[in-house]
Amino acid sequence: MLISRMCLYIHKKVLLAFLGSAIFHSIAYSQSYTSYFTGDTTDINIQPTFGICLMGGATEDDNAMTWFLQRANGGDVVVIRASGGNGYNDYLFSDLGITVNSVETLVLPDSASARHPYVRRRLQEAEAIFIAGGDQYNYHRFWKNSAVDSALTHLVNVKGGPLGGTSAGMAILGGAYFSAQNGTVTSAQALNNPYDNKVALVTQPFVNIPILTEYITDTHFDNPDRRGRTTAFLGRLTTDLNMPFNAIACDEYTAVCIDSDGKAVVFGGDPQYPDDYAYFIHSNCETPFAPETCTSGTPLTWNLNQKALYVYRIAGNATGNRYRHLTQLNDFSGGEWLNWYVANGSLTSSPGEAFEPCTENNNISEAEEIHTNIYPNPTADFISVYANQHNFFTFQILDMQGKTVQSGKGFPGENIGVNELSDGIYVIKITSPKSEQYHKLIINR
Repeated sequence: MLISRMCLYIHKKVLLAFLGSAIFHSIAYSQSYTSYFTGDTTDINIQPTFGICLMGGATEDDNAMTWFLQRANGGDVVVIRASGGNGYNDYLFSDLGITVNSVETLVLPDSASARHPYVRRRLQEAEAIFIAGGDQYNYHRFWKNSAVDSALTHLVNVKGGPLGGTSAGMAILGGAYFSAQNGTVTSAQALNNPYDNKVALVTQPFVNIPILTEYITDTHFDNPDRRGRTTAFLGRLTTDLNMPFNAIACDEYTAVCIDSDGKAVVFGGDPQYPDDYAYFIHSNCETPFAPETCTSGTPLTWNLNQKALYVYRIAGNATGNRYRHLTQLNDFSGGEWLNWYVANGSLTSSPGEAFEPCTENNNISEAEEIHTNIYPNPTADFISVYANQHNFFTFQILDMQGKTVQSGKGFPGENIGVNELSDGIYVIKITSPKSEQYHKLIINR
């Protein structure tokens, strides 16, 4: 069954790569990006609908991609990748039967291409953006702190449009992500040493997606070896950030699509392919929630009475009527609960019980000071504050002469617009009831 599906995938992608979309290298020979364009070159300005589409890799699920395209509302769709060709153009423009104005694939193989004015403009004009698969470390080193991640954050938080990604394109969409800076990592390596240099985790999001602030995303989960490494990632993040962290993971032929209310529906091949799963993995939030042992050079132990992780596993189907709500955690349908736990580097899964959401901040001591960070940084338009507590804060932005140029208040995950400030270096002071934190802020357009 897997062989036949993979053959279909290869056939589909090879065919799409040679179908007749208009292809052109849109800049001079010395410039490094490539554009493949299909449709109307006249930009249209319409209001898209928010959505996050997470695909586990291999061939795309047509029902999930239809869900994604419908949210473009007939606008312009841009696909970004660091290598490859135009395999998505006709698939998105015509094969699914959803009308859009255009589909453009931008191949951005280096940092210069990610900062090009044309790339910035086309990403800002897009009503929907999809991130193809590839090497996520290329995305991390070429696109982070560039026009790309700024435009993706702008699409989600300002324009309110749909953003999707598959494989590596999904893996960079969490509030933290595995960068693969030192290559891939196996479950055995990660569980036996959560601080192995291959466990390269970035705790600032690549894209500010507030609903995924406390989630890491992982892909190709039909490979059982992925489960241990994701557990190790969560153990590290829970330890390092001193807060429970969660995960969303997808098998290769499965997609999770999240709407503006936080309802995450699952598309896949069930009943024909009943093993197309998505996993919603929640760290136990009862104090103490941290792993019993999570230190460098030592196997992970995260037991907590065999309830370290609460896992809701859903087999995706064509209708997307099975779901997990990310903001109303008592709302779920169509899946089964498991418990995962780790003893001395060995992961065990067993039938489990439903996750009971914890009371706000019951996992953090009242005496503990808030720890904050800001992202994206550098930025062009706005920033958000990351914090280990969801507490009210005030902020001041000071120039290099110490003059307050902007101030306000908010909660972690909310956007703070800085587009009235000139390019340059600033200091932002974040004040909570129990602490003050200072961060350097770079504005670069």
